[in-house]
Amino acid sequence: MIRLILTRRIGNLAGFLACAGMLAFGYYLQFAVGLEPCPLCILQRVMLLATGLAFLAAAIHNPASRVGAGIYAGVVVLCAATGAAIAARHTWIQHLPEDQRPACGPSLDFMLSTFGPVKALGRILRGSGECGTVDWTFLSFSIPEWTLAAFVAFCAWAVFLALRDGQAHPSLSP
Repeated sequence: MIRLILTRRIGNLAGFLACAGMLAFGYYLQFAVGLEPCPLCILQRVMLLATGLAFLAAAIHNPASRVGAGIYAGVVVLCAATGAAIAARHTWIQHLPEDQRPACGPSLDFMLSTFGPVKALGRILRGSGECGTVDWTFLSFSIPEWTLAAFVAFCAWAVFLALRDGQAHPSLSP
């Protein structure tokens, strides 16, 4: 039954909605709960946005061929794998002993204005003390751990959608 209903367009739209929901929850935690995102959290949000936009573009275009679907899946996987790498780095920093964590650094705005985007990105990826703090957990997993799992799931979902037939069963067509 799922095969009859789940087209590539609906699957890509579901991926977009999952990314949008995660971003909305991140903004809820920031503005309603009061958790300030660290620089690595902000980069993860950027990659969630990029992954979501890639899913949305694939849903809007809805390529009929597996080649076209594969290209969109490649873009989604590239964005999600980059996000997964950032989330993995963030998780690693959180699991370091406190005495081995990097010291707290300047804000993201300061680094971007002072060092420029390329040098600032290198400093951000090294992490800082605030990136090692776990402020919120669900089922004992931190936000970066959940985000890492989501990025891996987005990669698998994109590949799944690219490898399956793109259209609904002919009996469902008008």
